[in-house]
Order: sequence, then structure tokens, then C-alpha cells
Amino acid sequence: MNRVDKANYYLDIAETVIERGTCLRRNFGAIIVRNDEIVSTGYSGAPRGRANCSDLGFCMRDKLGIPRGERYELCRSVHAEANCIISAARRDIIGGTLYLVGRDAKTGELVENANCCAMCKRLVINSGIKDVVVRRTPDKYEIIPVESWVENDETLEGKLGY
Repeated sequence: MNRVDKANYYLDIAETVIERGTCLRRNFGAIIVRNDEIVSTGYSGAPRGRANCSDLGFCMRDKLGIPRGERYELCRSVHAEANCIISAARRDIIGGTLYLVGRDAKTGELVENANCCAMCKRLVINSGIKDVVVRRTPDKYEIIPVESWVENDETLEGKLGY
């Protein structure tokens, strides 16, 4: 029997979380794991009580032709990472790992070069999460030490690194 490795097991769960996403552009699923237990989950969607893009039938950023990684203030969604962090107590996630998977809402393909946006990186840093694991292919992933985001502050270089 070929048993799936632990990282892909958690990434598979994060990928299932995507199914709750409501973004018409890209949907992400995230889970935070600490001490081999899932602490919280999050997906891309509008703030509670507001209409989702999937309900409205349009994405404002698509409508305006805004490229990936720009003008997030026009996006209705709270990102998966942010929702995941919001749903957990900081004391429960310090030293934990955030698993992240992104899919293109139109094609269903994995988001190429998926990563946390600059704002989510700040949330992840302040939350005390140690590593972010991002799915690259159905069975390959990248482990990003959060400390590297602290050491390589893209906001000082003018590069946002989406």
C-alpha cells in the first residue's frame, strides 16, 4: 500500500476546503496544523453577510481587467489564509504550519506560482505560523519558512512577489 505523505494529506484537505470558495477568479483553500492537528480552515469568500462574487455573477477585478496581484482593495473576498487565521486563536497556531492550495475558478487548474499576497504574508508573520506549504503539482509542494518573509522584506524593495 502506498500511503500518502503527511504534507500531501494536509494539502488534499486544504484542496477540499476550496470547494466552499466563492471567487470567480481564483479559489484558495487553507488549513493550519499544529502538533499534527488541524486547528482551522479557510477559503476565499466575501465577508460574512456580504454578497459573494458567485452570487453577484461577476468579479469586479475581472470586469476592470486588473492583473493578478494588483488592486486587492477592489476584491470582495477575504483570502483563505486570512480566514484561516481569523478562525483560530493565536496561542493555538504559534509554531504551526499553514497549508495552501489555489485553483483557477475557470479552468480548475492549480494556480501557477501560488503564494500568499503581501497582506496575507503580514498576517501569517504576525500569527506566529512557522512554515507555509504550497501545492505546486498534485503531489509536489514547496515549504516556505515564514522567517524568509521577515528577512526578505519585499515592501522595502518595491517588489510585491505575487
